[in-house]
Amino acid sequence: MDIRFSGFGGQGIIKTGILVGKAASLFDNKFATMTQSFGPEARGGACSAQVVIDDSPVLYPYIVAPEILVTMSQEAYEKFADELVPDGIMLTDTDLVKTDKFRKDVKVYSIPSTRIAEEMGNRIFANVVMIGFFTAITGIVSPEAVKEALPGSVPDRFIDVNIEAFERGYEFGLEQLKKGKSKRKKAAAPAAG
Repeated sequence: MDIRFSGFGGQGIIKTGILVGKAASLFDNKFATMTQSFGPEARGGACSAQVVIDDSPVLYPYIVAPEILVTMSQEAYEKFADELVPDGIMLTDTDLVKTDKFRKDVKVYSIPSTRIAEEMGNRIFANVVMIGFFTAITGIVSPEAVKEALPGSVPDRFIDVNIEAFERGYEFGLEQLKKGKSKRKKAAAPAAG
C-alpha cells in the first residue's frame, strides 16, 4: 500500500509517517519503508512523508502514485491531490483543506483534527488525531500497533495525551464509516427527458 502523508512543516507530518511505519513493521508483522520531503522553508512549507506498507519485503521504497493521501493543508492538497490513484482514499483536515473541485473517482473522508487537538489543549496533537482517523478508515495498521509504537516516539510525559488524541481520531473514523460519510463525488444523473 502506497501512502502519502502531507501538510506543512511543523504539523508533525514526518513523525506521522514514522509512527505508522513503525506500527506496521514492529507491531503488525508487516514490512514498511518511509521517505520524506519538505520545501526549503521547512516550518510552514509543504512537506510529505511517503510510506510503503506490504505483507512482503518492500523492494522499492518510493511511491509513484499513492493509493491513500492524507493531507492537512491546502497547499499540500493542491500539490499532491492529482497523484492519487483512481478509487484511492483521501483523508483531510476539515478546517484546513477544501476539496470542492476534486475528481469524482476517489473517496474523501474528513475530520477536524486540528480543532479536536485544540480542544485537548494543544494543536500539536493534530497529527496523532489524524493517525487515529487513518487507522479507523483504512485498517492498514491496527490500533493496538499504533499505541505500542508511541513509547519511544513521543516524550514519556505525553504518551497518555497522545493515546487520547489517537483514540479520539479513531472513534471519529469509526463513526464516519458507520454513517457511510465518504464525500465520494458522484457524477450527476442525466435529467429525465
